[in-house]
Amino acid sequence: MLTHTLGFPRMGRARELKTALEAFWAGTSSRAALLETARSLRLRHWTAQVQAGVDIVPVGDFSLYDHMLDMTVRLGVAPQRFRQDGQPPMPDDLDAFFRMARGGEGVAALEMTKWFDTNYHYLVPELERGQVFRPDASGLLEQLAEAHDAGLRAKVVLPGPCTFLHLAKSVGPDFDRFELLPELTQAYVELVQALADPKRGAAEWIQLDEPVLALDLPQALPRRFRTAIETLARAARPARFMLTTCFGSMAQNVDVVSGLELDALHLDLVRAPEQLDGVFAHLAPGTSLSLGVVDGRNVWRVDARKALALLSRAVERLGVERVLVAPSCSLLHCPLDLGDETLLDPELRGWMAFALQKCEELRRLADCAAGLEHSGKASCADWLAENARAQAGRAASPRLQDPEVRRRMAAATPEMLFRALPYPERAALQRQRLGLPLLPTTTIGSFPQTRELRQARARFKRGELPLQAYEEAMREAIRDVVARQEGLGLDVLVHGEPERNDMVEHFGERLSGFCFTQNGWVQSYGSRCVKPPVIFGDVSRPAPMTVAWARFAQSLTDKPMKGMLTGPVTILCWSFVRDDQPRAETCRQIALALRDEVADLEAAGIRVIQIDEPALREGLPLRTREHDAYLRWAVDAFRLAVGAAAPETQIHTHMCYCEFNDIVEWIAALDADVISIEASRSRMELLDAFRRFQYPNEIGPGVWDIHSPRVPGADEMLDLLRRAAAVIPVERLWVNPDCGLKTRAWPETMASLDNMVQAARKARKELVPA
Repeated sequence: MLTHTLGFPRMGRARELKTALEAFWAGTSSRAALLETARSLRLRHWTAQVQAGVDIVPVGDFSLYDHMLDMTVRLGVAPQRFRQDGQPPMPDDLDAFFRMARGGEGVAALEMTKWFDTNYHYLVPELERGQVFRPDASGLLEQLAEAHDAGLRAKVVLPGPCTFLHLAKSVGPDFDRFELLPELTQAYVELVQALADPKRGAAEWIQLDEPVLALDLPQALPRRFRTAIETLARAARPARFMLTTCFGSMAQNVDVVSGLELDALHLDLVRAPEQLDGVFAHLAPGTSLSLGVVDGRNVWRVDARKALALLSRAVERLGVERVLVAPSCSLLHCPLDLGDETLLDPELRGWMAFALQKCEELRRLADCAAGLEHSGKASCADWLAENARAQAGRAASPRLQDPEVRRRMAAATPEMLFRALPYPERAALQRQRLGLPLLPTTTIGSFPQTRELRQARARFKRGELPLQAYEEAMREAIRDVVARQEGLGLDVLVHGEPERNDMVEHFGERLSGFCFTQNGWVQSYGSRCVKPPVIFGDVSRPAPMTVAWARFAQSLTDKPMKGMLTGPVTILCWSFVRDDQPRAETCRQIALALRDEVADLEAAGIRVIQIDEPALREGLPLRTREHDAYLRWAVDAFRLAVGAAAPETQIHTHMCYCEFNDIVEWIAALDADVISIEASRSRMELLDAFRRFQYPNEIGPGVWDIHSPRVPGADEMLDLLRRAAAVIPVERLWVNPDCGLKTRAWPETMASLDNMVQAARKARKELVPA
C-alpha cells in the first residue's frame, strides 16, 4: 500500500528559507545563494519524508513565496503593470516575481487573501478578457530532475485549472473569467505533456489539486470542470494522474469525477469521512483511492483505530493495490518536526504529531491496513496498542476540563451579548468623550519590531535579562512610539505592542488551557511565519493580560490610547485547537476570558478598545449550508467579549485580507463602533459590499498596503479616501493603514504615516462639507 504526501513545509527546521529570502530582499545575499538554499531544502525535505516512510514525494509544492504566484508566472499571466515591452516576466526573473508578491517601484503588488479556510495566504491571479496563456514547465522540470537525481519517486504537484480560475480575479467590467477555461485547459495540457514526456521529465505521477470541488459551485461549472479534468487526465499519459480534493467533502460535486478514468482520486477523510461510501460507486474500474486519514492541518496524533476502519472499508471494496494512504491535505499547514520540541510538557507532547511524525503515521497505517510488519520498528499490534493508550490517556486527562470554566459557561445568558445602548446613541456619547476630528487617523496596533526589541524579549525569556531591565526596555519603546505618533499628529494612538511576539501567542501565554512550542513554525505568507499556540484544555484568564502596558501608555498622552486585544475567533482560528469538543465551545471560553480583560481596561481609564478579528471570514465553512451556524456562534463570541463595555467606550475591530461580500451582514451584527479593513490593494473595491448593504457603523478602509515595502504618496492615499467617501459617509469614515506595522522598518513607516496624516488633512478640506 503506497504512501504519499500532497505537500510539505517549505521554511526549514531553522526557517532557513525565511533567512535567505529576507537577506536577498535586503541586498545582502545573492540570487545564487537564495536558489542554493531552496535546492538544499527541497532535497532535505524529500529525503526526510522518505526516511519517515513516504513512498512518493511531492515536486512543485515548494515555492519561494506562494504556489499560486508560481502558477501565475508559470502560465505567463502576469498583469500588465509587471510586464516589460508587453511581455510577461520569465519564470526565472526573481525581481519581477517578488515585485508581484511585494510591490515596488510605484507598482502595487497582487492582492492577497486566505487559502480556503486555512491560515495560509495566497496571491490572487488577475485575469482579463482575451487573456493569453504562455505555459512554461521549465522550473518544474528542473525540480523533477533534482528528485530523480536523488533516486526518489516523485509526484509533480499543480494547482488545478478549476481552482486557479475560481480563486483568480476578473479584471475589467462584465467579464466572466470562467470563459477562459478552454484556453487555460489547453495551457495546462502543454504543461502536463511536458512533464510526462520521457524525453524531458518523465514524471511518474502528476497531482492536480482541485480543493474547489469541496465548495458549492454554480450549477454550470461542475460540467465544465469535468471536461477540463478529463482532458488533462488523458494528456498526462504515460504519467499517472491523481486528482486531489481537500478541506471538506466533494460529495456535492461527485459527478465531476464519476466514471472518469483517473489513476487516483484523493479524498479528505479527516474533514469529511462520511463521503467515502458514496464515492465508491462513482469510481472507474481502474481508479485508485488516496485516503487522507492523517490530519494535515492540526498537531494531534492520528486516532489509528478510526483511520484503519476507513482504510479497511476501502481495501474491502477495492483491494490493497488500489488504496493509497496520505494526509488529508498538504502538510504545509503543520510544523515540521516534533523531535525539536525538547521543552514541551511530556504528557502533551505524547498527544501530538508534526509533519515528519505524520509521515511515519502514514507508513504505520499503510502497513497495518495491508497486514504487513514495518521492518526495524515495533509490530503493528504494538503500535496500535500504544496509539490506543495515548488516545485514552488524553481523553481521561484532568487537564482538559476546568470546573469553574464549565460553571461560568453554563451561567452565561443571552443578555450578555448586547451593549447597553444602540450604536447611534453610543456614537454621540463617544464623540463627546473623545473629541475627535472628522476623518480621524489611527493605526491598527503594532509598530516596527526592531532587532533590539526581539532580542530583549528573547533574553528575558531565557532568564538572561532581569524583569526590571526588561520592563524598562518595553517602557522606553512605548515612550518612543507615543512620541512619534504625537509628532505625526495621529488622533487615536496605540502603544505599539513592543512586548508582544505574536498577536495570538502573546494572549495564549497568559491564558490557561494553552501550551507552546519552541519551533512549531508554519508559513503564513512569503517569509512570514507564525508559531501557533496549542489549545489543549479549557480556557480562562488567571490575571489581567494587557492592562499595565495600556495604562502606562495612556499616562504619556492626553490623546485616546487604544487598548489592543485579539478577538476570540482569531485566537481560536490561529491556534491549533483541541479536537475533542466543538470549536464553538472553545471560542465561547476565550470570549469570556476577554470579557474580563475589557472590563479591566475600562477600569484603567482606556476609552478605546480594539478587538481584532481578522480570522472571522477565514473560519467560514466551505459549504453554504453551514455558514449561518458558524457565523452565529462566531459573532456571538465577539459580542460576548464586548457586551459589558460601557456605551462611552469605543469598540474597534480589525479584519484584513478576506472577501467581505458574503458576510457583510454578519460583520454589521458584530456591532463594533468602528471596523478597519484591508482595502488598498483592491483600491477600495472591497467597499462595494458595504455600499450595497449600507453598513451602519464607522469604518476605516486601509489606505496603505503595509505588506509592501513601498511608501505610498499622500495624493495616492487621498484618491483612495475619495473612493471610500463615495461609499461611506465622511462622518463615519476613519483613516488608517491596512494592517499592523510590526513587519515594516521605521523609515518607511514614518514616511508612510506622515503621508497618511497629510492625506487626511487634505481630505478634511476637500470632502467635509463647510
